[in-house]
Amino acid sequence: QLQLVESGGGLVQAGGSLRLSCAASGRTLNNYVMGWFRQPPSKEREFVAAISRDGVRKAYTDSEKGRFTISRDNVKNTVYLQVNTLKSEDTAVYYCAASRASFLSSQFRRESQYDYWGQGTQVTVSS
Repeated sequence: QLQLVESGGGLVQAGGSLRLSCAASGRTLNNYVMGWFRQPPSKEREFVAAISRDGVRKAYTDSEKGRFTISRDNVKNTVYLQVNTLKSEDTAVYYCAASRASFLSSQFRRESQYDYWGQGTQVTVSS
């Protein structure tokens, strides 16, 4: 069973940056496509970014292109999400997720494509 644990969230001032981490255990992470989602207060969870198994292909939500960078280190069994120029609208619980599928496609914007989820890490941006 794959287990995912997010970290790196916290209270940050607007304009600042954060790097979120998602550490995996129980299985080798390079067998999974990985994604990041977030759930703002009183809103539904939404797709943020996804990365292929080998880290070559990446996909981002159109609204946040340029501020978010997803990456992975399969040796460390960890996936990262770098968020720059934070805005109050970025306040949310951030979740990482893993999919057993072989490749990254546009379907990986959908929650249903992911098989494992972490508990989430809270990011709060103060203005």
